[in-house]
Amino acid sequence: MASRTFFISEASSNHARSLERCLSFVDVSADIGCDAVKFQLFRVADLFAPEILERSETHRERAKWELPEEFLAPIAARCREREIKFSCTPFFLEAVDILNPHVDFFKIASYELPWAGLIEACAKTGKPLVLSTGMATLAEVIHAAEVFRKAGGRELTLLHCVSGYPVAPEFCNLGAIEAIRNATGYPVGWSDHSRDPAVVGRAIDRWRASTVEFHLDLDAEGAEYQTGHCWLPDEIAPLIAGRRRLEVGVDGTGIKEPTEAERADRPWRADPSDGLRPTLQVREEWRKK
Repeated sequence: MASRTFFISEASSNHARSLERCLSFVDVSADIGCDAVKFQLFRVADLFAPEILERSETHRERAKWELPEEFLAPIAARCREREIKFSCTPFFLEAVDILNPHVDFFKIASYELPWAGLIEACAKTGKPLVLSTGMATLAEVIHAAEVFRKAGGRELTLLHCVSGYPVAPEFCNLGAIEAIRNATGYPVGWSDHSRDPAVVGRAIDRWRASTVEFHLDLDAEGAEYQTGHCWLPDEIAPLIAGRRRLEVGVDGTGIKEPTEAERADRPWRADPSDGLRPTLQVREEWRKK
């Protein structure tokens, strides 16, 4: 998305459904030098299949993390005021139309990469798309990029990602950045779950990551902070400013394939048939419980 590394802060579900806190994410992201801030728009009822929600209180409880739609306009206005781009991840088809008047670009999460319909909907808006590739094989990434191109999409950035929360450096396989770039011809960046300065620095300095996305929390009080993959502002600011050290133990094989850290989550991706998580096979297993 730019000749230099483009930094995207991911507010994720750390906003606590507070507009004031959402706006603070915009302000802090701008203050530490980010180019964009990203939120997520999902409805739990449109994210997981009924078979899962009927049987899992844990999944139902994620409704507490939903971003109120009425927050979108004030967040977009604050982003314009602070001269930082606004992005959001749609997790249901209607969300693309809801977000389109507000966002500068769309982002699709790794779990939704198999869902061609969502990629097509984003492509048809004419706005740029950032697409994470956690858990995916190289063939799946190539297919998703082709779906975007055939739908008329004009600007695509792919993010190599390892869907572990957090992910250990030895599983980051940063060499896959080059493999994806060579296979698709699109710019490729790194979506970080490592919270490791060496990993981010290596992605930029050795593998020429065009974009770095990272999960941000403001104060260690966010809903996802305790998982261990969210950066605090004073941790990430020096990296954005360019003070990085190199580490060679994170390059991996360079083959884009699911790592040991994420294979178990592949069946929990969106099923291409309806865009709901998990796959039809897993849902059938849950029906039998």
